[in-house]
Amino acid sequence: QVQLVESGGSSVQAGGSLRLSCAASGYTFSSYCMAWFRQAPGKEREGVAAIGSNGFTNYATSVKGRFTISRDNGANILYLQMNSLKPEDTAMYYCAAGLGDPWQLPGKFSYWGRGTQVTVSS
Repeated sequence: QVQLVESGGSSVQAGGSLRLSCAASGYTFSSYCMAWFRQAPGKEREGVAAIGSNGFTNYATSVKGRFTISRDNGANILYLQMNSLKPEDTAMYYCAAGLGDPWQLPGKFSYWGRGTQVTVSS
């Protein structure tokens, strides 16, 4: 019943921008912390950004100042605006929903999307 569906991933040149979206259904969206994770081949899944029920945000050091996470509780949509993209941002990006801390740990999130691919070329 719970579904998280990511969209917006694409191939883009370094310095470009993308906006990822995650459409959620089947749970009380506004009560959950929402987050974006990413995983590149051969590397561990890492937290990119998170936004709580209260609107407080957290970002990985590598993306702070370039990425912005936001949510529309009326539409049950999570967003990730990505600017000044770098080749090292290349990864599969996943949307996740959870209730606990620390936000950076994948195990704290109960629901996951299938991912959307972001590829940044030089």
